[in-house]
Amino acid sequence: MIDDLENGEPGLDRRQFLTVCSAAGLANTLLPGALLALALQPMEAQTGGAGDKSTPSRITPEMLDAAATIAGITLTAEQKAMMLDGVKDQAKTIDAIRALHLPNSVAPAYVFDPVPPGMVLDTVKRPIRLSPAPAVSHYLEQVHQTREDGDLAMESYAFATVRELAELIKTRKITSTDLTKMYLARLKRLDATLHCPITLTEDRALAHAAAADAEIAAGKYRGPLHGIPWGAKDLLAVKGYPTTWGAGGFEQQHFDEDAEVVKRLDAAGAVLIAKLSMGALAQGDFWGGKPGVRTRNPWNPRQGSSGSSAGSASATAAGCVGFAIGTETLGSISSPSTRCGTTGLRPSFGLVPRTGAMALSWTMDKIGPICRAVEDCALVLSAIYGPDGHDLAVQPAAFNWDAAYDWKKLRIGYLKSAFDPDSEPLPATPTDAEKAARIRLTYDARYLAAALTALRKMGVSPVPVEMPKFPFGSITPVLEAEAAAAFDDLTRSGRDALLAGQSTGDWPNQFRIARFYPAVDYIQAMRARTLAIAEMAKLFAQVDVIVTPSQGIQLTATNLTGHPAVILPNGIRGDDAPKPASDEDGSLKNQGGPGTPVSLTFLGALYSDARVAAFARAYQEATGFHRLHPKVG
Repeated sequence: MIDDLENGEPGLDRRQFLTVCSAAGLANTLLPGALLALALQPMEAQTGGAGDKSTPSRITPEMLDAAATIAGITLTAEQKAMMLDGVKDQAKTIDAIRALHLPNSVAPAYVFDPVPPGMVLDTVKRPIRLSPAPAVSHYLEQVHQTREDGDLAMESYAFATVRELAELIKTRKITSTDLTKMYLARLKRLDATLHCPITLTEDRALAHAAAADAEIAAGKYRGPLHGIPWGAKDLLAVKGYPTTWGAGGFEQQHFDEDAEVVKRLDAAGAVLIAKLSMGALAQGDFWGGKPGVRTRNPWNPRQGSSGSSAGSASATAAGCVGFAIGTETLGSISSPSTRCGTTGLRPSFGLVPRTGAMALSWTMDKIGPICRAVEDCALVLSAIYGPDGHDLAVQPAAFNWDAAYDWKKLRIGYLKSAFDPDSEPLPATPTDAEKAARIRLTYDARYLAAALTALRKMGVSPVPVEMPKFPFGSITPVLEAEAAAAFDDLTRSGRDALLAGQSTGDWPNQFRIARFYPAVDYIQAMRARTLAIAEMAKLFAQVDVIVTPSQGIQLTATNLTGHPAVILPNGIRGDDAPKPASDEDGSLKNQGGPGTPVSLTFLGALYSDARVAAFARAYQEATGFHRLHPKVG
């Protein structure tokens, strides 16, 4: 018999104890801390029975021993006896909060602010300065020469940039309605291959396109997004349509109001044509209920598109939308943009309101555009940034796009060690997989070397810099902890079994692990984040823009500290490229290889998004890789 000291009542006997463990799927080697977590559940949840939900949890000194292992402390018998009543009272407060059934839309009462001491935000908003009107006659000639029917002739515009489409629409060379129909047709036709859309918003799109055409014909032109068809990552709420979050169990979820970003793009005259696929609850490119579907890379449909903004990048790369909206917490714009060869702009944390978007991490989530060109991203960001009075993390910082910005005055750095594939030596006796990975890394390094050459031809003399020596990766458990809180009820109800991914790295397992991350250590990690912000501020006191490969520690560091990034296509691997680690259809190891894109990332100081974008655009115009597109459809 295990004694329960509260009210002198007997605790769980051995048989009851084993029943609880069995119900939770736990073997004899119980994960340290799991006993306390079990004790914090009502008895009905512990045993799987239909008991009284108000039955008090039974916490024993032995459970405190197991929990202490996770907390990293040692307890004496006297200390355990002293703690027991307080822990039981704490459990009651947890139950009371759980009884509120907090929806995902409720944010914590604290707001993450990445602005370091002494930084002054530029809050003065100035008019957009566009690049000169692009030449679009070649598109018109292609359409004229096309002998197919009108719908197929319109596909000559499929890979045009937003800036080009805007000029065609503004000058009434094409209509928004025809463009919308063309993109809808491509989404439908390529769906079986790429799995980009979750829900087509066809009725809404055709109505908005017709309204755009009528306004433009009447001389009421709203700006460069007017009449441009776009796609939304399916974590943005759209009234009248399901918002599935890419996850099993959420297929019929509806919200009564549009997300703020959707409202702002509506106001700019853009035409929403689809809610695009995303990894389940913003993880990877595998979405939906069991057995699930993987969104594909248009350059190699045997590969996933990466994620979690899977459909946003794939649809943009495949010429199925004029532009798309994605989100990033820890790579979800950068990674699919790299895989699919698109241009992504991950804005500074707190630049774009997340109202009406699924929350994963309140201190890391960011919303940004995925497009075919940097200026496209700038035009979209110009329409969606700024405070809305609801997302309290949004700063009053201005995003002033100036296509004529004098980028030559900027101080440019590059992460020297990241450009050198041999900067981290192989183990003394490397495995075949490690050798193969180094070969692939060495091959890709030629594109990095070419980037430095291109920069020098532009008149830039990039200086070598390095990331601060700081344990950035050790802070990332705050993401999982916040995500586990955002989906607390999903885990406790067992509905996480409806998600397609159930492996070690998938959310169901990660959410469970996060429940053993002590609150004290979460706060300590956030304090460490303050130091990380200070270290990154020192780095950006040396240079204005940093050029870097799109992967590596910079991705973790800048997502934690909120810095902006522009991700560009930087070439296509040749036929001589090393093969992927796996050629299995849809395998996570099937990435890269002949005929697939590589990317380059430009980082900037906090809220210098427009400046970074101006320099990235100059590089993009000098290299022209954004003009390449996959042969699909």
